[in-house]
Amino acid sequence: MTKHLISLAAALALATPSIAQGDTETPPSPNEIVAQAQADEWVAIAPEDLLVMTLAPDAEGNERKVVIQLMPAPFSEAWTANIRTFARSGWYDDITVNRVQDNYVVQWGDANYDNPEAEGEPKGLPTGLLQTSEDQYTIGFKTLDALEDNSPGQDGSSQTKTGLGAPAGSDFNEDPGIHEKDPYAPWVQFWDGWPIGAEFEGENPPFWPVHCYGMVGVGRNYSPDAGTGAELYTVIGHAPRHLDRNIALVGRIVEGIEHLSSLPRGKGVLGFYEDESRRPPILTVRVASDLADAQKPRFEYLSTETESFARYANARANRSDPFFIYPTGGADICNIPVPIRRVAE
Repeated sequence: MTKHLISLAAALALATPSIAQGDTETPPSPNEIVAQAQADEWVAIAPEDLLVMTLAPDAEGNERKVVIQLMPAPFSEAWTANIRTFARSGWYDDITVNRVQDNYVVQWGDANYDNPEAEGEPKGLPTGLLQTSEDQYTIGFKTLDALEDNSPGQDGSSQTKTGLGAPAGSDFNEDPGIHEKDPYAPWVQFWDGWPIGAEFEGENPPFWPVHCYGMVGVGRNYSPDAGTGAELYTVIGHAPRHLDRNIALVGRIVEGIEHLSSLPRGKGVLGFYEDESRRPPILTVRVASDLADAQKPRFEYLSTETESFARYANARANRSDPFFIYPTGGADICNIPVPIRRVAE
């Protein structure tokens, strides 16, 4: 198994044993485990992988900022490149939130873009956009397995990303550390701090990111359209895993999701705002690396390869801190969100 790929089964197997009945020590909660993690168990997120989206102030004049972490290569590379192009060209400035569907998604973009019923003129697309296609929703085993040992991580350091496990075609059921089945994917695991689904059949089986709460994806039309990144959405409800491999996922919200999840629900079809005046304005979207040092947000995530993450995953799957009566003995991958924290200036 690669240093950077760990399944739910492996995370739980690596965790320290649960406290036995009769022990007097109170088991730590997941948050307590995260708080006790060592400094070297955290991985810095590069400013180039962060977007800062500023919405218009709320009704009381409070600032509203949303910080998005883009997915690392090799996942969704064409879309993340386009998103940086959109942000750096100013195309995202003065767009709006156009759809808020309860227990599903919030979607934003130019309300006139790709909309035959729009009354206004759409913005012209920036130059330099990459072509996207639906076959890029997944990444083949060989692509991940062939990544060089010295490939740079998100913090710019050298990280090993080779050896995803047994070769394709092997009996993966013999390795309890490489897989964990769920209803939407034959295998689910964490890769570089992201929840990932996978298959292990054929010569080049696919891997793909999964739709958990707060994940960010790309709006599109019917197949074969795959979207450019001009329209984006985030999940604000129960994980819509049926969208996995049907649409491009490009990142996740690491701060400020409350500014989107608390918006009034749209009354039109699929939660679109019928009244233009109800669309919350988005003032700017910037790549964090382009901001002045004092304005750059700094975040880090708890490495999914660490003992602390294993203990945290085990605690999420077997809640035994004082409030809980019955531990469940398992957890959906989306119920083990990877801890992310802002770094103190």
